[in-house]
Amino acid sequence: MRESAGGIIKGPDGRIVLVNQGSNVWSFPKGGVEMGEDALQAAIREIEEETGITDLTLIQLLGSYKRRRIGKGGLGEVLDEPEYTRTLFFFTTTQTAVRPQDGEIVGVRWATLDEAYELLTHPKDKEFLNSVRSILEQ
Repeated sequence: MRESAGGIIKGPDGRIVLVNQGSNVWSFPKGGVEMGEDALQAAIREIEEETGITDLTLIQLLGSYKRRRIGKGGLGEVLDEPEYTRTLFFFTTTQTAVRPQDGEIVGVRWATLDEAYELLTHPKDKEFLNSVRSILEQ
């Protein structure tokens, strides 16, 4: 099973950052855990690569969930690939400028929790957002 890690990053105005991976597929910034990294190290690295955000304050581990990669155009899961565990952390930042360093990311934007729920492409990402919403609203 593959592992990935990332975060939900809350900006100074209470909005969170989402990344567009092309074909209008929106998700939380995240990526694979590399050899020698733990989930938190991977999350911080991936957030910087995908959003350009380097000013991160860790609030807490939000948890993990299993999912498959989403299909092209955001349609369904890719069933012939293995599930992977996605671990997400909650961070805050004072940084508002975003600029992806990773060529796979075609867009980054700030969104309210309601906007994020509508934008997130994968149903399991939406479920996870709902499950941690009360933590994010504090």
